[in-house]
Amino acid sequence: MPHLLGFHPENSFVVIGASGPRDRLDLGFRYDLPDPPDPAAASKIAGHAVAILTHRRVTTVIGVGYGPGGLVTPVADVFAAAVRRESFRLHELLRVEDGRYWSYLCHNVACCPPEGVHFDYQSHPAAAVMTAAGLAAYSDREALARTLEPVTGEAAKIMAHALDEASERAEALIAEAERRGSRNNLRLVIREGRRAVSEAIHTYRSGGRITDERQLAWLMIVLAALPVRDDAWARMLPEHRDSHLALWADVVRRAPSLWLPAPASLLAFTAWQAGEGAFANIALERALAADPRYSMALLLREILASGAPPSAARLPMTPTEVAQSYARADKRKAVDPASSARKTNARSGGRAARSNRPGRT
Repeated sequence: MPHLLGFHPENSFVVIGASGPRDRLDLGFRYDLPDPPDPAAASKIAGHAVAILTHRRVTTVIGVGYGPGGLVTPVADVFAAAVRRESFRLHELLRVEDGRYWSYLCHNVACCPPEGVHFDYQSHPAAAVMTAAGLAAYSDREALARTLEPVTGEAAKIMAHALDEASERAEALIAEAERRGSRNNLRLVIREGRRAVSEAIHTYRSGGRITDERQLAWLMIVLAALPVRDDAWARMLPEHRDSHLALWADVVRRAPSLWLPAPASLLAFTAWQAGEGAFANIALERALAADPRYSMALLLREILASGAPPSAARLPMTPTEVAQSYARADKRKAVDPASSARKTNARSGGRAARSNRPGRT
């Protein structure tokens, strides 16, 4: 279970859905247990879980509550009743705490004694196999979230300086476009941004990484322009998801709040493609903490909450089609990253790259 989720759950209710003649696992998702217990919250969890299971057409269901009985049992009871009403096969319903499990379905004391059944998670062959397969299990959700912690200290100062330079580069390109009489003053930024995105993706797909702060800063700046972000989005092919996860995680760790929503949303999208739902939600939390109204993050949060499978994580447009779409709507107002930087700079009394204020992107 921890390997399926990516971390060891605590005070959680986990639902697993399976289907087919061999009960192949199709999906798994988790809820925080209401604390203190709340009948309305328990009913909401059960209703949402059943809706997802119905949508995904699973046939077999497993429920596992992690925590004390006083928190798990109210949710488990409501969940079991809801599952049975919809005629799913409830294969097992467990409570887990302190290295022991109890079954709500088995009342045979020979196999399910009142004191619970001890289990040694780390010694089980499945744990070793899944670890070897790259399905790491962090100690808890917070440990998984810490893998995306932003850089601090000297690294943050270097990044701030690189962002200052990147902002000046964007302003120079905007000024050049205006001198040429372009109807879209972001035309040159968008052109250079698409090139930068393409080169970054090629680097990671080839097994490399970007370590130059100036290159990372330029990616942050240009991704604030929606045509560039959507060009990157259209390039997120599922067969390269591991490379894309590494790319956007590297950008997110170094991005201050102003420039965070776009790369964090792209990271969430690629995590969804990889079946890493918890990681995707953590990335979305980072994006929405920086900008609660960022539309791509809000859309992805809604999709993930619906239980949509990773196979659906594909943008139905190619990069060429995205560019053509924006060309047809050239009069549509696009985000000006350099202007955003100037506005934030004015508000904060400091350089934009050093600001921790969220910005609209």
